[in-house]
Amino acid sequence: MEIKPEIAERIELLEEKFKNSGQDMGSYLDGLLYDRYLTYWDYINLDTLLSLQKPATHFPDEEIFITYHQITELYFKLIIHEQKQVIDNPNLTATYFVEKLNRMNRYFRVLINSFDVMIKGMEREQFLKFRMALLPASGFQSAQFRMIEFYATPVQNLVEYKIRKKFNLDNSVEELFENIYWKKGGIDLKTGEKTLTLKQFEKRYTPRFLRIANEVKGNTLYDCYQNLAPTDKNNQNLINALRTFDTSVNVNWLLMHIGAAHRYLDKGKKTVKATGGTNWKEFLPPGFQKISFFPELWSEDEHNEWGKDWVNNMFNTEN
Repeated sequence: MEIKPEIAERIELLEEKFKNSGQDMGSYLDGLLYDRYLTYWDYINLDTLLSLQKPATHFPDEEIFITYHQITELYFKLIIHEQKQVIDNPNLTATYFVEKLNRMNRYFRVLINSFDVMIKGMEREQFLKFRMALLPASGFQSAQFRMIEFYATPVQNLVEYKIRKKFNLDNSVEELFENIYWKKGGIDLKTGEKTLTLKQFEKRYTPRFLRIANEVKGNTLYDCYQNLAPTDKNNQNLINALRTFDTSVNVNWLLMHIGAAHRYLDKGKKTVKATGGTNWKEFLPPGFQKISFFPELWSEDEHNEWGKDWVNNMFNTEN
């Protein structure tokens, strides 16, 4: 049988490839000959994926709750994937930076726009019942969201707002981490003690968080931007993309959670505690924490109004 020229050319290229890597092309061709055709369901491990939803109760809407959180974590994984590519690029340019930020912003836009699944997509009475079977687990324990923060900005920018000015880059990562803003959300307001939710989270992830924060010290997205050449640093598309990422993570994503908490946990003068024992009215509003990955890109007035109008409107509006 005559071999077509384009096939012969590919065979020669393959032979050169395997020769250069010290491999036997014939063995790889045997593997190709005996291999099964790939299917969609095998490629994405569909059966395994669909088996990962294991509700703790019999309430139908818990299926929505667990599936949406799993989808969220997959998007977080993609965002971290893009962050690492920026951080690991030794020849970073504004064009490349913008391309990766656009991807991150697109992922967060999907998450923010889809949060109606949580805000409007479950029966309140079902949620208030099945959530009790989830104690002390909480979305507070999303390690990937914390990793997004560590890859985005120096830990100093994540220190609790009221004491942030006491710290600077001379403080160790470990010292800064002990004063990170989200730990306050895991403190029981009555006793002043750490909740079990926070204790579990710290035990499981503190070593990994400290390792990541030390590894990217001086090389976060914030540092990558600061280290660009002046022309690239002043690129308006890049500045806009960084500001969008900042507000997506530190304002809009949090506000969506406040909307869900307001719908399910807040009724008039009675506030239901979050599953992990966190006080969500004190912890979630971005205006309380004023976390910004790129603080130099915002004016003082913008920082002062960090998500404030939306939150005031939410809490002053009756259901």
